[in-house]
Amino acid sequence: MSVLRIGHINIRVLDMDAAMNHYVNVNGMVKTHEDAAGNMYLKCWDEWDKYSVILSQSDTAGMNHIAYKVSSDAALDDYKKSIAEYGIDVVEEDAGVLECVGRSLRFNLPSGHEMRLYAEKEFMGTDVGSTNPDPWPDGLKGAGVHWLDHALLMCELNPEEAINKVAEATKFMIDVLGFYLVEQVMVGPDGDIQAATWLSCSNTPHDIAFVGGPVMGFHHCAFFLDSWSDVLKAADVMSKNRVKIDVTPQRHGITRGYTIYFFDPSGNRNETFAGLGYLAQPDRPVTTWTEDELGAGIFYHTRELNEAFTSVYT
Repeated sequence: MSVLRIGHINIRVLDMDAAMNHYVNVNGMVKTHEDAAGNMYLKCWDEWDKYSVILSQSDTAGMNHIAYKVSSDAALDDYKKSIAEYGIDVVEEDAGVLECVGRSLRFNLPSGHEMRLYAEKEFMGTDVGSTNPDPWPDGLKGAGVHWLDHALLMCELNPEEAINKVAEATKFMIDVLGFYLVEQVMVGPDGDIQAATWLSCSNTPHDIAFVGGPVMGFHHCAFFLDSWSDVLKAADVMSKNRVKIDVTPQRHGITRGYTIYFFDPSGNRNETFAGLGYLAQPDRPVTTWTEDELGAGIFYHTRELNEAFTSVYT
């Protein structure tokens, strides 16, 4: 059994019309479905499953759940058993409970975030097709993001009270879901507190990340672009659309990716993430960043921490 990749993320928004304008005209996604409750479903042009983002109207911003696609329906039975044996309550849901998705598993990570696993989602195909495809489709809007790449989740971290949900969530992802640790930040007087982790189930630098903070929350979801020039164009698109940019084009030391952080109209942080960074593998030595070099790890060009980057989230 194996987890293939991030499947989708369900984000709460305060104004659906404003959110749709952002995800369609700024990020460049397309609407593919709307359910009876008014939730909107969107995909990127280079994705083949029906959706990767669900927008749900709410009075509060943030994330409802994050979902990962697994290799087969039979794998769900194995994961259901292993999650339960780990001591976490897991609920099997019938096909259709998640729109356009087969049966799924619902549970909470040790950090408290809700996660779903599923094996089947309605197929649509990429916008360029699978036979003699062009490298990109005509009519792309906004930044023209390729696919939902990863998410970063904030976890409660309070060393004085021996609370480290980063370490707990990381252990669960490795021991139960089969992810492997790619990079980590170690802090504290003895450098033994795992304050942030980047984990992969594929060969990218991260398919999910956890960072410590005062309370649990949603930090950002990231959308893939090809290159540094695409990142710069995305910044132009954001400025033209008066989007609030959190961090202008930068390189990460951690993962080596090119990045922009920005906010949707509800205050949910997005990222455009470009470049492979490096080929991650389970036997690749784990990269460790120390507290004194954390600024370079997050923002390699300025080598300075932005306090709001880890204190502002939904």
